[in-house]
Amino acid sequence: MTNDPHALSIRELAATELSRPIEWAAAEGWNPGLYDDGPFSAADTGGFLVGELASGEPVSVISAVRTGADFGFIGFYITAPEYRGFGYGSQVWAAALKRLDGRTIGLDGVVAQQGNYTKSGFVLAHRNLRYGGFAPAASAADGAAGAPAESGVVDASSVSFSELAAYDASHFGRLRAAFLKAWIAPPLGRARVLLRDGRIAGFGVIRRCRIGCKIGPLFAADERGADELFVELAGYAPGEPLFIDPPEPNGAAVALAVRHGLAPVFETARMYRGAAPVLPLGSIYGITSFELG
Repeated sequence: MTNDPHALSIRELAATELSRPIEWAAAEGWNPGLYDDGPFSAADTGGFLVGELASGEPVSVISAVRTGADFGFIGFYITAPEYRGFGYGSQVWAAALKRLDGRTIGLDGVVAQQGNYTKSGFVLAHRNLRYGGFAPAASAADGAAGAPAESGVVDASSVSFSELAAYDASHFGRLRAAFLKAWIAPPLGRARVLLRDGRIAGFGVIRRCRIGCKIGPLFAADERGADELFVELAGYAPGEPLFIDPPEPNGAAVALAVRHGLAPVFETARMYRGAAPVLPLGSIYGITSFELG
């Protein structure tokens, strides 16, 4: 215990407190989903940290979410603007690294922080680009949800969850079943699966955000499948602001975004400390989120 009013204490946020980092992210212009707290909490209870002054005032937040036995992801690294420059951010950063010690750690770093992440041992893997614009006014595939079919786009709830979780893991690098179960059931949005010959060949989710909607993830075996899923998902919010985050190395993903009238608005650097997962970037047309990978 200290009497220093400027000393920082760091603790885990309860699930009911996750609105705090989400609100701070919204203030930074990161446009989080309206109901992200549920899936983020499911991903790792205790994975969100807050730094507070002796008065109880929060000054800095960060997430350090564990996935499986050997992987973690850092996000929501924000210090309140009026408290920047006092070292509070570096203290919660150190706490996040300690929580994930011994694991490969990933993050999507904003441009201004990439040099600092390099100093902490993170290595650039590739850039992720946020594309934004407006969803097509109509969707020919809208309403394609239904019972499983041999081919076509169906509602994610109509396929085997274990198969879907395995498909997601093959694109994320680790199984994340608890998070995924919440992510595919957004209160405002939709989750769709592309089937070919009865097998999963694509998967995507659209969720409503502070501004418009985001598609993420968008995984598909090829560009045609990705396009089918994109059109079906975008049909949830015709004419509204729409965003998707393709990895830059996937030229087909960037071309898909451009073809549908979207333009680059933001970028991050996907960086890892430790052995980076080998991901099928050619099948990733939109990452799930900048916050959790």
